[in-house]
This record gives sequence, structure tokens and C-alpha cells, in this order.
Amino acid sequence: MVNHIENINDTIESPFKLEISFNKLLQYYEKLAKSEDEFLAAKAKRVLKAQRPYPILRDGFVDTSILSKYKKEVDIILQDSFSQVLTKNEIKTASMPFHDFAFNASYRFGKILEAAGKDFTLEIKNISDYDLYRSACVVILNFYYGYEVNFKRPFFYEIPDANGVMRYYKILYNADFIEILPTEKTPKITQQDFEDLLDNFDDMDLWKKKFPPKSYRFKGFVISNIFDVTDDQSISNIKSTLIVENSDKKEMAIHEFNKVFRSLLNVKDIKVGFSAYNEEDDEFEHVFGKGVESFLLKSSEPQPCRNVLCGHSYEFLLKDKKLLSISDVDKYFETSKGKMPHIKLLKEQGIKSAILAPIADNNKLLGILELVSNKPKALNSINANRLLDVMPFIVSSVIRSKKEERNLIEAVIQQECTSIHPSVSWKFNIAARKFIRDKQIHGNNAVFSKIKFDNVYPLFGQIDVKGSSDARNFATQKDLALQLNLVEKIIDELIELEQLPIYQKLKFQLENYLSELKNNFKVDSEQHIANFLKQDIEPLFKFQVEKHPSLKDAIEDYFSKIDDNLDVIYYYRKNYDDTIVLINENMSSILDAKQKEAQSMYPHYFERFKTDGVEHNMYIGESITKKDSFNTIYLYNLRLWQLQVMCEMENDLYRNQHEYPIALDVASMILVFNQPLSIRFRMDEKQFDVDGTYNARYEVVKKRVDKAFIKGTEDRITTKGKMVIVYSQKEDEAEYLQYIKFLQSKNRLNDDVEIVELEDLQGVTGLKAIRVGLLYSTDPERKDYYTYEDLINEIET
Repeated sequence: MVNHIENINDTIESPFKLEISFNKLLQYYEKLAKSEDEFLAAKAKRVLKAQRPYPILRDGFVDTSILSKYKKEVDIILQDSFSQVLTKNEIKTASMPFHDFAFNASYRFGKILEAAGKDFTLEIKNISDYDLYRSACVVILNFYYGYEVNFKRPFFYEIPDANGVMRYYKILYNADFIEILPTEKTPKITQQDFEDLLDNFDDMDLWKKKFPPKSYRFKGFVISNIFDVTDDQSISNIKSTLIVENSDKKEMAIHEFNKVFRSLLNVKDIKVGFSAYNEEDDEFEHVFGKGVESFLLKSSEPQPCRNVLCGHSYEFLLKDKKLLSISDVDKYFETSKGKMPHIKLLKEQGIKSAILAPIADNNKLLGILELVSNKPKALNSINANRLLDVMPFIVSSVIRSKKEERNLIEAVIQQECTSIHPSVSWKFNIAARKFIRDKQIHGNNAVFSKIKFDNVYPLFGQIDVKGSSDARNFATQKDLALQLNLVEKIIDELIELEQLPIYQKLKFQLENYLSELKNNFKVDSEQHIANFLKQDIEPLFKFQVEKHPSLKDAIEDYFSKIDDNLDVIYYYRKNYDDTIVLINENMSSILDAKQKEAQSMYPHYFERFKTDGVEHNMYIGESITKKDSFNTIYLYNLRLWQLQVMCEMENDLYRNQHEYPIALDVASMILVFNQPLSIRFRMDEKQFDVDGTYNARYEVVKKRVDKAFIKGTEDRITTKGKMVIVYSQKEDEAEYLQYIKFLQSKNRLNDDVEIVELEDLQGVTGLKAIRVGLLYSTDPERKDYYTYEDLINEIET
């Protein structure tokens, strides 16, 4: 598996000048040659004899063709290291460290590469070129200078098997046969140089300055012992899931985190903390759950990130999402003269060194992992990078924790409030977070904060089914009359079969009920008749169907027409109810679709209600958007949008009236309120309402105005075929007359504009209204427009 490379240093940048040499191994054989064990001594002498004529194998070489030239001798030298007895089991190579070049592989490793295919290129997967360079530098610091630096990261090969399944192999180096020697380029590494390196792991220029390329002579080779850890890797993936599943047991989890990181970084007194990141408000918050510390947050309240971090650290952690190491807190505090808020905070807690690691998923910051120690330099920029191997587990855990927190917040909102419109959900989220924190501290004494929005402009509109009560009463009368007539026919047949006075009495009741339906239908008439049919007629018919088989068909026909749920005939009322449902659904779907467009213009609160028609409330203002961006132009835009949408809703209803079971008319109205007001979410009613006595005037008008009469007449202000705009201020009149003129140019409104005064309502005077006829089109593709009267004639024709 040796590919010819004229100089192995040409394919890698390293502080080492690499030379393949078997000198250290041969020195070992020289000792064995003096062994009292005759077999070992004889074998060692044979190895030394094979090499002796070729001093280059000791002196070192860079041209890999030497390995091929002296293959026989190299095989003899490495015979003990690559035992033929174990070659089919062991996965092993002779290689150069941190280099993809390998030679003299075991039989099994050769078969693994063969199964991977001809196009496969062997390379160490989980480490960058820069990390390979720094790893070589750390080896020099440890083995040549004697500094203790822990940068032992596992190296892996990812190699597909014959079935294309990726398998993972861990590489362990045996460095017994290497020598690190100085060259003329070798600089002197001082204690200060060492400390600078501890704090600047990412500064490659510094590392290359202290360890220039090829400034140390690496003479020898390494034995790479390779292990299939595919199962271990799979178990690690399962562990990540288990960490997620157990993340609700925060106090136990944080204890386990401390143990894991102590082992990982070989620092005894490590403590682990977390800070959650709230992207919307750019704040750090405590992680949901008890027992989870945060060393960046002293108080339980969220803190703006820019108040917690200095500008440089803010950019480094939150924007660049890089590990931030502080190897000597006291030193940084003195250097910055206490002006770095996070350094000051750590010092106040007795922390001497720390690592702050951003937790990010798909480049989206979730929080900060905080590792702290009471020993200076115990945590530094070098061992900080060992976190890269465990961050996937942490990310999974935090994602799960975020999901749990989000679910709990939503549950609190649903319990304490109701389904919340997106435009105001941010305020409910803040209140829910505070409620959860307070509940952890105060238990059941915690109170959900008041939700209130000040200085918002209201908009109200409704499209109501005209005469809905009369239409339903008429449908009810027809259903009851139909049922009573069917009963009367059967009673007449009974009278012919049996001359019993009780049947005459029932017939008399039936005639009275029919007369009442026709001439004097009251609110309670429906209930009286229904009780009569249920209690007197139904048992009688069930008895007579057995006694008089001749009545069986008529009685079964009667019961077949009875609704199973209501126990009455439900035909005309069903047509009415179905029509109301269809009208509401169709108009609501138009309003909801158009609302998406309106929200994109400028965010505002919106809610609608289905009654005998569709009502909607909207509120717009600075306090809802939470941004310094509101201008009254957005209010005017929303008013014009509302007027246009209501014209479109009416047009759609009449255009598709042939699809409804019965024909019903509607009346449209818009209420204009000139002044901003305050709204508050009422917990008991689970909805927003105006706040304050003065603002209550708006609600009074909203509830009563559609039933008001034009002053001095018996005419209702709302009527079919007309758009009605109710207002009280002269400027509102001028504003809406401009909108009307604009929509007249678009053939949405007629030219029959009238301005009328309304009768006084309870506590409300001085209301006026603009009434203008709507124009309708029976075919959206055509440009024919009709007034309401023309439209009805067109439909009837």
C-alpha cells in the first residue's frame, strides 16, 4: 500500500521535518542481542545483520521509494511488530504521525481498504490541517520541553465496508520508536511563550511563529493500532438520545455533567453551568429547570447579552460562535482594569479560569456552556477544543430542553389564557417565563402577570345576516307545522278506528298549535310543541303501531322524518343552519386569507367571531409591535384594507348565493373609533377587552350600534346592499369619504353616498354614519357591476 512520494514532507505542513527511520527499533534489538535467551538474541542478531549493510535505514530518509528498494530488509525489521500469526486479526500499520502515509499494513487492514473500493482515499476525518499542526506542536511541548499540556483528541478513520455501510476506526499511536531532535531553525520556547500559547489556541500565526515549519527533526515511525469502534460510536449516538430523554432531571444531570467534564479535561474541580439564549430579546436566561447554575447570570432575571459580555466577547461568542477561554481570570481582570463585565462577574465568584462554549444548532445559537475552575490555567484555549467531541450531545440536550420549555410555556398560556394571536404572543411568552421562574421560587403563590397594551387604535367590522332571527323562526314554524300536519293525519285515522275522546282532545291541541304557529308564534312556542310531541304523541304512536298494523306505514314514515338527535323534524331549520355555517365559513376564509396580507404590511392584533355572520376586531399600535416603527399611516392603510375586504366578502357571498340551501341577505358595518385606547387580557374570560371606564364607551357602541335607528325614523342604520361606516369625528368622515371615492373608481361602491345621524344610545350621543351602496359582480371575469336591486333581479332572471 506504499505509494511513491519523493519527499514525505511535501504533502503535509508541520513543525516537523519528517524522516522515516528504524533507529530506535534497532537500538531495542541491540539490547535483545545481548539477552540470555538464545532464541531472542539470535533473532535480534538476524534483524541487525539484515540492516547493517544499509545505514540509510538507521540514518533516516524522506523518499518512500527506499521502502520498496529495501522491502525485504524492512519486512525483517518489522517482523515482530507485524506478527504473521496475528496479521489477519489485528488492524495495524507502520506510518508517520498525523499523516495519511502508511506502510507495512497488516493483512486485515489491507482487506478493509480493498472492500472500500479503488476510489477510496484514506484520511483522518475528525481533525483539520490546523489541528494536525497544533497537535504536533503539543507533542513537542510535552516530549521535548517537558510542559504538561493535555490535547489528546481521538483520531478516526471513516471507511465504508463492502456493503457501503460506513464504519468507524479509532487510531492509537505507539510512539516508542520516534526521536524529536532540534535543527538550526529550532527556537527556544520560554515560560511566557507557553502561557501565550495557552490563551491563543486559534492564533495559527502565533503557533507557527513559535514552531516554524520543519523546525524540529522527527526521526522514526509510529505503529498505528487501529480498532473498529463502530459499535461504540452507535452507543454514543444512543447515549446522546438518553441524555436528551433524562434532561428533565436537571439536578442529577448537572452532577453527571460535572463528572464527565472532569474526566474529559482531566481537571478535578470543574463546575458546569448553562445560560440559555433568547434570540428575540438578545438576552441570557437561566436554563429551564432546577439545579442548573449560570456563572454569567448572578440574578434570576434575564440579562441583555451586551450587559453581560464586553463587545469583543459578544462578537466572538454570539456572532462568530467560537469557544472563548479565559485561562487566568485575575490576570484578565487586572489587564482590563475590571471593565469587562463577564471577567468581573467570574472574579467575584472566585473563579480562576473558565471556558465559555456557544451551543448552536444549524448556526442558530441556543445557549452558552460554562466551564469554570478555581485554578488558574486549568482551563485554557487548548483543552477548550476538546469540547468539540462532546458538543453534539450537549446540543441535543439543549434542543430537548428548549422544546420542553416551549411546551411548558404554551401549556401555561393555554391554561391561563387561550389561543393567542401571533402578534401578541411575545408578551404572553415573557409573562409565562416569569410565571415559571416565580413558581419555582414561590410555588403556588406565583401569579400570572397582567397582559396589557396601551395606546392602540381599534378597528371593528361585521357582516351580519339580515333578519336572522326572523329567518330562523320562519324555518322553525315550517318544520313544526310539517310535523303537526303529519301527526294530525295519523290522529284522524285513529279516530276512524277508535272513537275515543282522548283522540278528539289530541286533535284539538294540534289545531291550537297550528293556529299558534300561524298567528301567534312566541319564544316558548317551540318548546311547548316539542314537549307535546315527545311526551304525548311519540308513546302513543309506538303503542298504536303494534295495535293497528294498518297505521304502521304512516307511523314509520313519520318517525323516519324525525331527527335522531333533536326528536323533531329538522329540515327547514337545517337548511337555515347549513346556510349560516356556509356563509360564516366562506366569509371567514376570505378574511383569514386577506389577514395574512395585512399582517405582512404591518403587524397588528386580529380576532374574529362567528355568530349569525362574522365579526372582527383589530388593534394596531406601537405597544403591540414592540418596535419603534409605528406611524398613523399604517392605521390609515389598515382602515382602507378593512373597507376593501368587506366589500369583497359581500361580493363573494352574493356571487355564490346559488350554492347556499336558502337565500339570506347580509348587512355590513364598520365602526370607527378616533382615539387610541388600552386593552387588557381578561384571564377569567380568556379574551381581550378594553381597559378603563372611558374606553368602555367603545364597547357599548360596538354592541348596540348595529340595532340603532336613523334619527327621526324607524329605519335601522344597517341594511342590505349598503356599506355602513359609523363614526363620531368630522376628520373620520373626511377620511372615509376619500376611501369611498377611491373604491368608487374601482367599481366597488356606488355613487349614492348619504350621511345620516343616529339616534342616541345609552350614554353615547353624536354618532353619525356614512351609507353607500355596494356594487356587485356575478362573474369575477366580467366587468359588469350591479346595485343590490339590480343584482337581485339578475339572480332571479
